[in-house]
Amino acid sequence: MAARNRYSQLSLSRRRFMVGTGAAALTAASGLAMPAISRAQSRPQFTHGVQSGDVDASSGMAWVRADRPARVDFEWATTESFQNAKRLHSLDATPNRDLAVKRLLADLPSDQEIFWRATATDLTDSNAVSEPIIGRFRTAPTSKRSIKFAWSGDTAGQGWGIDEDKGGMKTYTTMAGHDLDFFIHSGDTIYADGPLKEEVELESGGTWKNIVIPEKEKVAETLDEYRGQWKYNMMDENLQAFNAQVPTFFQWDDHEVVNNWSSSKDLSEDDRYSVKNVMLLAARAGQAFHEMTPIRYMPEEPGRVYRTIHYGPLLDVFFLDLRSYRGANSDNTQEQASDATAMMGAQQIAWLKRELTNSNATWKVIACDMPIGLLVPDGDRWEAVANGDDSDPKGREMEFAEILRFIKAAGITNTVWLTADVHYTAAHHYSPDRAAFQDFEPFWEFVSGPIHAGTFGPNKLDMTFGPEVRYVKAPEEGQVNLPPSMGLQFFGLVEIDGDTEAMTVRLMDVADTELWSTTLEPVRQG
Repeated sequence: MAARNRYSQLSLSRRRFMVGTGAAALTAASGLAMPAISRAQSRPQFTHGVQSGDVDASSGMAWVRADRPARVDFEWATTESFQNAKRLHSLDATPNRDLAVKRLLADLPSDQEIFWRATATDLTDSNAVSEPIIGRFRTAPTSKRSIKFAWSGDTAGQGWGIDEDKGGMKTYTTMAGHDLDFFIHSGDTIYADGPLKEEVELESGGTWKNIVIPEKEKVAETLDEYRGQWKYNMMDENLQAFNAQVPTFFQWDDHEVVNNWSSSKDLSEDDRYSVKNVMLLAARAGQAFHEMTPIRYMPEEPGRVYRTIHYGPLLDVFFLDLRSYRGANSDNTQEQASDATAMMGAQQIAWLKRELTNSNATWKVIACDMPIGLLVPDGDRWEAVANGDDSDPKGREMEFAEILRFIKAAGITNTVWLTADVHYTAAHHYSPDRAAFQDFEPFWEFVSGPIHAGTFGPNKLDMTFGPEVRYVKAPEEGQVNLPPSMGLQFFGLVEIDGDTEAMTVRLMDVADTELWSTTLEPVRQG
């Protein structure tokens, strides 16, 4: 139980916030002091660093978590000295939200470095005040300037947790070195169905040694166990340092609840679960997801994940949710549209059409939590969009055919799809010249991940929409669930030039090696 005891010591005092040389260098380079945690237990503490997210030209989300019921005061400024800081009304960290607090920082100047800090005051002792904790982000521009962001997916999956002797979740430190405007986490943000062992023997020799906490020793079923998945990931020093300076825009997929979940998921024979009701698990997982991430609150549909982030005149990002509204996983070959063939659902499709039509941005990035043309099986059912018959759209493919047909008919240009899920990296070009369904314009889909999980693949293609693999990096045939220590951890890097408006997409690995890249010139209207 050495690893658990070690975690207990860390959780009580976090005697070192930055240990790994990469994380320490990142903190120094950022110019941000990480939280100074008092040893005096009479003072509140912030337990898991800071998070920022969903930043646009005038606002952004800020997140912290206290160690006790507390009043949390936020303030923001445009200088690191916090001169002329604007103080906001306090919020309460209470047990009903696991002491997590997030708020919208609004009325911010555009294209400006924003420094924000939080201070906690014990609700039972007004003299007990924490040290402040600081985060930062840059607001989106209202004029054309260069933009740089990254995307990836899959954190702490397949038994590969935090091994500090191997540097922890190193991909976060690699990404942070690129001075990003933001990061898109494309799903499988946690692995609620992936318990960790303290030690895993590696086929290449040696041992992987996980830090383990009680919530990660079993599958998540209770609300507190789902919350614990998030708190585990945020123990990693690379991730804490990353969160202090890079805002993250979150999606979710299946492992936030349980592998391949839909209404057809049957846990009756899974002895790991005492709770067999998948929808109940999804409700608890959804609550934890929104409590533990800086995702915006949608008053018209609390808990909604799909949304648009306007990031200046060069970029709009449309975040899809292929999980919450889907029909049951099936053979996916139905020829008539119905609730059974839903992947996005009618309301989300209407939203996407409307948002794409109204977008004035040069580039329209569709952040999709699953790939379109890759075969992703779920036993004898299909988990993703494609069904493997290489023919006219059926099942879930019909929704994507509807979207692609609409994009063409409406004359919407410069759409790019970003995704993860399959645990390798690839570049796919889709064209009607190769497709069974031909009523669409050619487009690119870029795949990345995992950030810190097992590596698999590659998956087979379905030719309904005519995909072609332009690049792929995956394990050799027969190799599965390769550990992060093998180096096959991936992220994508996107740069939009403020002058030419060209988009360059690079596929990168944990060592910051550029594996492949392409530059896309925008189609000009008129």
